[in-house]
Amino acid sequence: MSTNLEVGIVGLPNVGKSTLFNAITKAGAEAANYPFCTIEPNVGVVEVPDTRLRTLTDMYHPKKTIPAVMRFVDIAGLVAGASKGEGLGNKFLSHIRETDAIAEVVRCFEDDNITHVSGSVDPLRDIDIINTELCLADLETVQRRVDRLAKIAQCGDKAAKAELAVLQKILTALEAGEPVRKVALQDEEKQTVKELNLLTIKPILYIANVAEDEAAQPDANPLVQKLTAFAAAEGAQVVADIERGFIRAEIVSYTDLIACGGEQAAKEKGLVRLEGKEYLMQDGDVTYFRFNV
Repeated sequence: MSTNLEVGIVGLPNVGKSTLFNAITKAGAEAANYPFCTIEPNVGVVEVPDTRLRTLTDMYHPKKTIPAVMRFVDIAGLVAGASKGEGLGNKFLSHIRETDAIAEVVRCFEDDNITHVSGSVDPLRDIDIINTELCLADLETVQRRVDRLAKIAQCGDKAAKAELAVLQKILTALEAGEPVRKVALQDEEKQTVKELNLLTIKPILYIANVAEDEAAQPDANPLVQKLTAFAAAEGAQVVADIERGFIRAEIVSYTDLIACGGEQAAKEKGLVRLEGKEYLMQDGDVTYFRFNV
């Protein structure tokens, strides 16, 4: 049985969401220099390559082999007030409620030719705008549930009282602008609120969109450094946009690298290979990306 993962791509208008979507899925979604280029959500499905699956297929010869897949949902750019209908509104937040994780694209480069909806580049401000809107959307969802449960709990319903206690803890965090993923919840408490599909309870990955001439060393970018420090404080990770300027990747499997004791020894044994942008990453690949910047 395959395990499927669904990821929602969010961010302000013109930060590179559709570019990321296209790089991952090769779906050809429109990416243009004006707000709300994406109207309807773009959806792409990518197979997750796994040599172990191929080995098992060769061994058992099943009638059909179904690999795990990742489904990406790219929604319209969010703006301040999106949870209340500003821009293209919370209609589009509903498209990512059932995703397993969120990838938030953050602009970390200066370019006068590319419009920024807020007039300047500030990744932490942009994150705050997006996270605030996600928290407000969750706040509305949780408050509606609390209102429904309150009367039931007053009648002595134990299950309602237990759920209400969890929701009150979540409500307090959301009212303070804190995402639910930062609330200390037990596994059974997470299960209690699972059906609400809260946006801010999902794991988040920040995607730093950097300039072409910074793609080889994104960590040297002061804006990426700020983003990385912010993400580390909430236990999240940051990766940089690297579609442009890409030439090739040098790849060696983790097993070969460890067996050889290092990259140089692996190269001497011919275990390091060159791959282009069409290559599908494998589980255990250790990769060095080369750019023409």
